[in-house]
Parts: sequence; structure tokens; C-alpha cells
Amino acid sequence: MDRLVITGGERLEGQIPVSGAKNAALPLMCAGLLSKDSLVLSNLPQLADIRTLADLLKGHGAELNVERDGGLNGGGRTLSIATPEITSTTAPYDIVRKMRASILVLGPLLAREGEATVSLPGGCAIGNRPIDLHLKGFQEMGAEIELKEGYVRAHAPGGKLTGGTVHFPIVSVGATENILMAATLAEGTTIIENAAREPEISDLAHCLNKMGARITGIGTETLTVEGVPALHGAEHAVMPDRIEAGSYAAAAAITNGRIELIGKNLKSVLTGSYDVLKDAGLGFEQTDGGLMCWLKTDRIQGINVVTQPYPGFPTDMQAQVMALMTLCDGASVITETIFENRFMHVPELTRMGADITVHGNTATVRGVKKLLGAPVMATDLRASMSLVLAGLAAEGDTLVNRIYHLDRGYEGLVQKLTACGAKIIREKADGV
Repeated sequence: MDRLVITGGERLEGQIPVSGAKNAALPLMCAGLLSKDSLVLSNLPQLADIRTLADLLKGHGAELNVERDGGLNGGGRTLSIATPEITSTTAPYDIVRKMRASILVLGPLLAREGEATVSLPGGCAIGNRPIDLHLKGFQEMGAEIELKEGYVRAHAPGGKLTGGTVHFPIVSVGATENILMAATLAEGTTIIENAAREPEISDLAHCLNKMGARITGIGTETLTVEGVPALHGAEHAVMPDRIEAGSYAAAAAITNGRIELIGKNLKSVLTGSYDVLKDAGLGFEQTDGGLMCWLKTDRIQGINVVTQPYPGFPTDMQAQVMALMTLCDGASVITETIFENRFMHVPELTRMGADITVHGNTATVRGVKKLLGAPVMATDLRASMSLVLAGLAAEGDTLVNRIYHLDRGYEGLVQKLTACGAKIIREKADGV
């Protein structure tokens, strides 16, 4: 098992290209099951989750070919997915257990074949993320659902889903994506009410429309989908990763550095995080290549922030902002409303000298003058990045263990940070 060794105290300066968004790429790849023709996705990030989903799609009959740059394991950026025939409608536990996003094959399989058997994804380190809303939505489209032996068995009588009104009592990104994909091939019109509005969903909807779907209301809480008999091939570029962009902006601030994020429309991409980071003292300036980020104030400014569904402050940036606040001037209050158990990075930050008190879903962070390097353990993807940020600013060496979490969501992290002057290496942990 690998770990990161970070020698803190280096001011970061340089350029960091923002990769394609993992949270956009995964549902886009699942959309490849909806058509016999090729869906060509460019700007695809090279991550463990991408490889896991690629394996799952192959098991359903998808033919995956990398174009231009050499493959999923060789720096490839463009992936062609064609599924001329669904060879299996079962998503097995051995793959689904590795990644919750695997549940997103349920909608495409059910829509195209009229049946699907998908392993229940189980729990998650940052809290329970049940799929009840997914299943309720499919039932409202005429599907019969059975839970048996750890699997969801879904069947559409007559072989086709039917349009209907799907109302989500609470906002769910995954359920919105699953129902949206399924509705493209349903008979009749489907209206999705209280749909999640995350830009990754809009990215998916725009791609589906390129494939011949008829989706309106994109970017709003009401999506209307007029079902079509079949979808065709298309080309689509994966949107930039807004969480990666926000994370590296935080790296510029916590090291009192200056980083130019390279990518298109990054200010818009950072909606939800942009104002919070500005309140914390960050300066932003649009450049020809993207967005320049630096700390405008003498010290990081304390803030009060609450995680909310888009366009509010994203829960996926909460841990990184908390790391930033450990060095703030004064105190900060961070309230987590999306997931339970998403303060597991707090004990690790405390090991580095942070002053954090947690009461329920609220953390009070009192800024300290400095952090000290220490051995720490990552508990989930975003917690991992918070520890990297703290390590970049800390005195001495920080050893971040269990970094396989980072491999799921940050492409080329060591290389990108090293290029900006960070002292960070990846090595085998002792005894491994």
C-alpha cells in the first residue's frame, strides 16, 4: 500500500491543468449502454474509478476503445464506448462493491433491455447513501422491483418503461442521473420533479441530447424527457472537475502561493465554492488559459459555511475548506448537512495541531499559527485531499497513508503539485 510523504512549507507557484470531472465522467460512461453506436468521450480523467467502471461496462457487452493517447492505463484522454448488444444485464457484487456509482448502470440496462439485476452497493465511509429514491423512480415508470440476496432485480412489464411523473422528496444526484438516462428510451414523457441541478447532471443531459434524446429544462429542478425509440452515437467532452479546481485553489491559499488553474469556464465551474473561497481571502483573476488563484489577505480569513445542494457550497469541498480554516485568523464554523460521518478527517487534522471541536454536524475551527507534520490516515477521497493540503502547509514531514482514496478522484496529483514546487513523493508504506 502506498503513502505520500510531504515536506511542508513550500510556496506553490505555477500552472495546474484541471482534469475532466470524475462525477461527470462516470454517468457519461454509463450512458454508453443506451446505444448500439459509439459514444466518444474526450477529456476523460485517468482514475481508479474510471477503470473500475470500464470493467463493469465490458461485462455488459460494451466495447471500449481508447483513441489518440494510448489507453486507460497509458494516459489516454478519449474513450469510445459502443454497445451493439447487451450481453449481460447483471452487475455483480465483486465490481459494484468497489464503487457506488456502479448503480448507474441500472437505468440504462432497464431502459434498453427491460430488465436488470444489480448488486446493492452497500454502505459508505462518509455515511449511508441508500438507493430508495432510484427504485421509487423506476417504480413510477412502471418497473417491478424485487430485493433479493443482496441484489436489485428490476423488470419492466412488456419490456419497456413508461413515462410518468417522478418526484423526489429530497434532492439526489445519483437518482436524478439514473432516472434521466432510463427516461430517454421510455415510452411517453417523463417529468422529473425536484431534480438535482449539479452541473454534472447538465453535462449528462447535454450529452444525451447529442445522442438523440429529447430533454428540456436542463439546469432547472424540473426535467422533461420525451422518450425516443433509440439513441445514436455522439461525441462529447467531459466538463472540468469543479472539486479538483477548488482543491488546488485552496492549495494556493494555504501555501501563500499563486497557481493558475488551466481549463475552460472555471469561474462558472467553481459555482458554490467560488464565493466561499473569496470570503476566505482568495483572489481570482481570469487568464487566457483559465483562472489565477492566490491569497489576497495577510492570513486566511475565518468563515461560516454550510454545505448545500448545488448551487450551494458542495459537501465535496468541506474537508478541503476545513484544512484551510485550520490556519485562519480567528474562528470558523462549518456545518455539514449532506452526509453524516463526514468529519472523519477532524482527528487527523488535530494530530497535526489543528484546533477543531465537533458538535453533531457542526465543526468549530479555531485558527492556529502553524501546523506540524505527522503520520495521518485518509478515510475517504475528500478527507485525503484535506490532509494533503494540511501537509503542504505544515512544518516538517507529513505521511499520508491509505492514499488509494486519492487515486479514485485526483488525476496526477503528485505530478501536478510537484510541478508547482511542492515537496511530495509517493512511496511504499513500511512493511508493504
